[in-house]
Amino acid sequence: MLVTVCSLATLRTCFPILTWLPRYSLAWLKMDLLAGLTVGLTVVPQALAYAEVAGLPVQYGLYSSFMGGFLYCVFGTSKDITLGPTSIMSLLCSFYVGGDPVYAVVLTLMCGLTQTAMALLRLGFLLDFISYPVVKGFTCAAAVTIGFGQFKNVLGLKNIPRQFFLQVYYMFHRLPEARVGDVILGLFCLLFLVMITVMKNTLGSSEVTPSPLVRFARSLVWSFATVRNALVVIAAACVAYSAEVMGCHLFTLTGQTAEGLPAFSPPALSETTANGTHMSFSDIILDLGGGLAVIPLMGVLESIAIAKAFGSQNNYRIDANQEIFVIGAYATLGNVSVCFILVLYPCRTAVNSQTGACTPAGGIVTSVVVLLSLAFLMPLFAYIPKASLAAVIICAVAPMMDFRVLPQIWRVKKLDLLPFLVTFLVSFWEVQYGIMGGVVVSVLMLLYLVARPEVKVSELSSGLNFPATEYLSAFLLSTPRCVVLDCHHVSSIDYTVVNELKDLLKQFKLHDVSLVFSRLKPCVLEVLLSSDLPGFRHGDSIEACLQIMSINAHYD
Repeated sequence: MLVTVCSLATLRTCFPILTWLPRYSLAWLKMDLLAGLTVGLTVVPQALAYAEVAGLPVQYGLYSSFMGGFLYCVFGTSKDITLGPTSIMSLLCSFYVGGDPVYAVVLTLMCGLTQTAMALLRLGFLLDFISYPVVKGFTCAAAVTIGFGQFKNVLGLKNIPRQFFLQVYYMFHRLPEARVGDVILGLFCLLFLVMITVMKNTLGSSEVTPSPLVRFARSLVWSFATVRNALVVIAAACVAYSAEVMGCHLFTLTGQTAEGLPAFSPPALSETTANGTHMSFSDIILDLGGGLAVIPLMGVLESIAIAKAFGSQNNYRIDANQEIFVIGAYATLGNVSVCFILVLYPCRTAVNSQTGACTPAGGIVTSVVVLLSLAFLMPLFAYIPKASLAAVIICAVAPMMDFRVLPQIWRVKKLDLLPFLVTFLVSFWEVQYGIMGGVVVSVLMLLYLVARPEVKVSELSSGLNFPATEYLSAFLLSTPRCVVLDCHHVSSIDYTVVNELKDLLKQFKLHDVSLVFSRLKPCVLEVLLSSDLPGFRHGDSIEACLQIMSINAHYD
C-alpha cells in the first residue's frame, strides 16, 4: 500500500496533469476556453514581432509558439503560464544566430538539452547565485536595447547595425532617410497602444463601487486592451494592403512568408552557405560559443522568475526543477517544428491569469489558434508593416524599464547597486558580458563577506545573502508549523533576501501559521521595518517571540 501511494505521488510530481485532470469540470472548461482564445489573439502578433527581434523570418515566431501549450498541459505546474518566444531571449538569440535559421535551431536544441540535464540533475540551485539586482539590471538594459532598436522600423530605415551604440549613431545619422509612411503609421500604432493601456489602468484605479455603466465600460476597455496588439496589426495590415492594391508603396512590409504548417521532421543541423562553404554541426557549435552557456541559464532564470511571481500573486507554489524540465523538453522536441529559443512569457501569462484560466488546458486552445493562423493566414502576414510590429514590441518592453527598484535597493543595501549598475551599463556593449559582469561582481561581494565577517568578542557574525534565500524559503515552507527564526547571527541583509521574505511571509499567512523574527540586530531590523514587509513581526528574545505567537493564536 505504501509503495502504491509513493508511486502515485511520484507520478503526480512527474506528470502534474494527474493532480487536476480527475477534478476537471465544465465550469473550468469554459474559463480555459476563454483564456486560451484570448491569449491566442495576443500570441500571434507578438510571436511575429519577436521573430523580427531575433532577426529571423516572422513565421519562426509562430513555429515556436504552438507546441508549448500541449506540452505544458501535461508537465507544467502553473495554471497561468504560457510558453513562447520573449523579447529578451529573442534579443540574445539575435547576437548569436545572425539571422540564420539553422543556427537558431542548433542553438535551441543545445539549450534544450542543457536545460533538461539541469532539471534531471536538479541543478536549479545554480540560479540562486544570480542576485535580484543583476536580473533587474539586465532586464532594464534589455528593454532599452530592444525598444530603441525597433525605432529603425518605425522610421523605415534598413541596414542598421545591431550593436547598441552603432544603432544610436546610424539611426540619428540617417534620420533624413526616414520614410514618411512608416513614421506616421508607427507613431499612430504607438499612440493607440499607449492610449488603450492608460485607459485600462485608469478605469481600474477607482475604489468606489462602480455603477453598471462603469462596469460595462471597464469590461469593454479591458477586452480591447487584451487584444490590442492583434487589433493594431490587423488594422495596419489592412491599410498596407489597400495601399499596395492602389500601387502606392508607402510602408516597409514583412514580405513573403512560408505558407502552411512546418514540416514535422528532424531539423537540419548543418548547412551550405551562399558562397559554397559547408558548415557542419561541430562548426556551428564552435561559432555559437558562449551562447551555449548564457542563453540556457538566462532562459531558465527568466522563466522561473515569472513562474514564481504569478505563483505568489495567485497563492500557489511552483516546482522549479519541473518548470526547467518542461522548458528544456520543449526546446529539444520543438526542433521538429523548427522553433527557436523560448521561455515563459510574462505578458501572455498575465493575460492568462486575468482572464481566469483554471488549469494549463487553456494552453491547448492557444496552440490551436496559432496552428490555424499558420494553416490559413500566412499569405496575409506578408502585408503586415514592420512599423506596426515595432510598435507592439516597444509597448511590450516598456514596462520592463522599471527603475523604481533603485531607491528600494538603496534603502535596503546600498552596495547592491554595484551589480545592478555593472550589469545595466555593460549590457549596452554586449548583453552576455553584462550578465556575466553582474554575476562576477555579486559573487565577489559575497566572497568578501565570507572572508571578512564582522568579528565581535563573543561571536562571529555573518550575513543573510541572496544564494541562501531559495533554500531558506523551501526549508521553512516544508513544515506547517509556526516558526521562530533566530537571527542574532545575521549582521547584514541584501535586497534579494528582502524580496524573498515578502513572498515567504505571504505564504505563512496563507497557511494560517506565524513566522516571527527573533533577536534582530538594529541595522537589520531597520532595513526590514523600512521595507514594508506584510505581516512582519519580531521580538527581542525567543521567549518574547513565543508570547507574540500565542497572542496571535488567541486572537485568530
